[in-house]
Amino acid sequence: MAQVGFGDKMVNTVGELPAVGSKAPDFRLTDKDLKDKSLKDFAGKKLVLNIFPSIGTGVCQASVRRFNSEAEKLDNTMVLCISVDLPFAQKDFCAAEGLDNVITLSAMRTRAFGKDYGVLFTEGGFEGLFSRSIVVVDESGKVIYTEQVPATGQEPNYEAALAVLK
Repeated sequence: MAQVGFGDKMVNTVGELPAVGSKAPDFRLTDKDLKDKSLKDFAGKKLVLNIFPSIGTGVCQASVRRFNSEAEKLDNTMVLCISVDLPFAQKDFCAAEGLDNVITLSAMRTRAFGKDYGVLFTEGGFEGLFSRSIVVVDESGKVIYTEQVPATGQEPNYEAALAVLK
């Protein structure tokens, strides 16, 4: 398990992020049209998995906005913004903000993604949600970068995540 700052306390996640060099775990997540998506649906593309607790918080919103602005500059790359929020909330946020370069995916049907990627909070105020993390996957499905942000209120290192895609 990993520990992440939540306010003035450290809280645990269910595990660790996938190791760099390992095969990215498959997943079942729900898109804005309530259709299930898996890793196979994005085969042959580089992926940035922008994982966060909730689209309803400022830092999470900032990460979606930033990756949306970066996504159009990335070759053969898709940015997947992943949280436990309902697809309707994710869709409404992106529509209100004019964000159309990212794909939002929800873990509303199962928390298996959170367990398999090691990001599910097991305690604290965000128990059951995901810790803010970035996982970058290459075209072959191999993990090439990970970051679990050390404090929930902190933004990820965008530059480091994007640098591995060039």
